[in-house]
Amino acid sequence: MLLILIRHAKSSWENNFIDHDRPLSNRGVKDAQLVFNSFDFFLNNKCEILASTSKRTTQTAKIFCSLTKINFEDVIFKKELYTFDSNELEKVIRKNLKKNLIIFGHNNAITDFVNKFGNYYIENVPTCGVVIIKFDDFSTFSPNKGVITKTIFPRDLK
Repeated sequence: MLLILIRHAKSSWENNFIDHDRPLSNRGVKDAQLVFNSFDFFLNNKCEILASTSKRTTQTAKIFCSLTKINFEDVIFKKELYTFDSNELEKVIRKNLKKNLIIFGHNNAITDFVNKFGNYYIENVPTCGVVIIKFDDFSTFSPNKGVITKTIFPRDLK
């Protein structure tokens, strides 16, 4: 089972939007294009795609879909993923462990989750950062049992 965690791209702080409604910044759009441009390589298996309902997460998922030829209508938006708490993120993941999963979400939830379930420590998953964790099967989905097979961070591609 593959679990692909994607933190939304960099958001804009230019206007006085409430947090949920903040859009991506220009840098966020560019970083998302950079990261997702060659992402098809990791999508050799069918994945269910879940995303937070926030504007910046929706926009990040839309860029991802356009660059990977995935139908944006296949993304399932969940209000519960608009969370910064790894325990809440874990609950959503556990409810959706039917197959490989891609999650578009927020920090600190993603970084804390990765450090709980992955096999090594990551100080911070940056905006538009991707962490791919492999579990042998659904029964091994437990703390420290996932193997982080790949990280993709925008700074490493520039």
